[in-house]
Amino acid sequence: MDTLTHTATGLFLSRVGLGRWTPRALPILLLAANAPDIDILSAAGGSLNYLHYHRHLTHSLVAMPAMALLAVLVVRVASRKPVHWLGAFFAALIGVASHLLLDFTNSYGIRLWLPFSGEWLRLDLTGVIDIWIWGALLLGIAGPFVARLVGSEVSSGTLRDKNHGRGFAIFALAFLLLYNCGRGVLHARAVAELESRLYGESIPLRVAALPHPANPLRWRGIVETGGFYDVEDVNLAGEFDPTRGMIFHKPEPNAALEAARHTVAIQEFLRFARFPLWRITPVSEPENGQRVEVLDMRFGTPLAPAFLASAILDSKLHVVETSFTFGAVRPR
Repeated sequence: MDTLTHTATGLFLSRVGLGRWTPRALPILLLAANAPDIDILSAAGGSLNYLHYHRHLTHSLVAMPAMALLAVLVVRVASRKPVHWLGAFFAALIGVASHLLLDFTNSYGIRLWLPFSGEWLRLDLTGVIDIWIWGALLLGIAGPFVARLVGSEVSSGTLRDKNHGRGFAIFALAFLLLYNCGRGVLHARAVAELESRLYGESIPLRVAALPHPANPLRWRGIVETGGFYDVEDVNLAGEFDPTRGMIFHKPEPNAALEAARHTVAIQEFLRFARFPLWRITPVSEPENGQRVEVLDMRFGTPLAPAFLASAILDSKLHVVETSFTFGAVRPR
């Protein structure tokens, strides 16, 4: 998820009760709820390095205690004031867990079992940014200030400050839970729709239903068959017509594709890509050369690719250049 969602979640965790576990709980929780994204530092090594290390060990179960302890230590050193170490650690651990759970709901996924397994886990329920979640979080943040203004003449100010924002925090966290549960039900329906149809005369080998940025009833369907990908618009409020999708054919395996497959850039990308689609096009330089590209259909199509790895080969199928780009989207 985005930084706003993670930060607001840390704030609400503090307000619902974790803030009483230790002095300076709020900054500890704000840091802990964002701590796994320290992997952003890997972007200094280039886009391919970032692809490798993004949502890597910092987003694993093994690293959770280290991420929690890091948040506590930073606040302790920066504030130069004592904390209750046990309460601070467990509050921070819950903050880190909230980060992993929120990222788990995305289509990008997390590698929860590192370093023992590099398997990507994902629920495909929400986008990195979800406007409905933003709305609930902003209400949870702004609500206490509005309530305080409305009730400014009430004399029980001490009690009101003591529980400042707790009700709105409970609302926001409950919304996150119920909203994702609801999207889980809708996602299962969308997947079932995609799996129950024929595409041309082809049976789907794999399908995915990816969230629409605004409408929970609409999903971007990806259907993989033996010879092509079919990208569908699934609207659970209407009839699903599988003949309206966009078809993108897979190229036949050849020597150029195999040569490109063994490059570091493309191997790294294939470890990440869930629905890889290859393209082979001629290039003018080098003479009689070819460009071999592979994109992940989760994040675009050949018409507008986002995540793209490529290799340029000469006439003898020697690789002369490789690259990887995030295109128009950089994940968080």
